[in-house]
Amino acid sequence: MTDQNIVWHEASVTKEERQQRSGAKSCVLWFTGLSGSGKSTLANAINLELFRRNLAGYVLDGDNVRHGLNADLGFSDEDRVENIRRIGEVSKLFVDAGVIVSTAFISPFREDRHLVRERFKEEEFIEIYVECPLHACEERDVKGLYKKAREGTIPNFTGISSPYEPPTQPEITINTDVLSVEEGVLKIVQYLDQHNYISRQADE
Repeated sequence: MTDQNIVWHEASVTKEERQQRSGAKSCVLWFTGLSGSGKSTLANAINLELFRRNLAGYVLDGDNVRHGLNADLGFSDEDRVENIRRIGEVSKLFVDAGVIVSTAFISPFREDRHLVRERFKEEEFIEIYVECPLHACEERDVKGLYKKAREGTIPNFTGISSPYEPPTQPEITINTDVLSVEEGVLKIVQYLDQHNYISRQADE
C-alpha cells in the first residue's frame, strides 16, 4: 500500500515527447515461455535490430535481473509473483522513458502476466509467446537445468515440478522449434511495423 505522503511527481519531459525524439512508440515486448525456449535469444536479437535502426531499446533478462534487483528472491510461487511484479514496474519506467524494452522471463502464471498488462496502456504491452515443446527445450538444456530438475536438485522448476500456463491470446506467437531466430525477429518487426511502433529505418 502506497504511503499517503508519497505524491507522484510529473516529469518536465513527457513520454510522448521522448517517443517523438526517438522515432518509435515505446512499449514492452513481454517474452514468455519455458526455460530453453529461446526467449533471451529472441529478445537480444530484436534489440540488436532496433539498435541497427537507431531506435532506443533495452533487454531485461531473467538471470541478469536476479543478479541485482531481484537477488533477494527465490523460486517459490510467492517469489515468482514478486519477481514479475518488480519487472513489470521497471518495464513501465522504461516505456515512460521512450524505450522499447524486451523482457525475457519465464513468467509462468497467466494471472501475474495479466496484472502486469493492466499496468500499461492497452497498446503498450505486447505479449510474445515463445512456444517450444518441453522435449525440445530439454534437448537444448544449455544450462543443464532440466537435468538437475529431473534429478531433484532444483525444486520448483517450471515445466517439471512447477506448472507453466501458456498465454491464451498473445499478440505474437513464435514457435522456435519451427522458426529460426531470423524468422522470429522478422515476425516481430513486421508486427511493430504494421502497428506503427517503429518508423525510423536502418541506416544504409
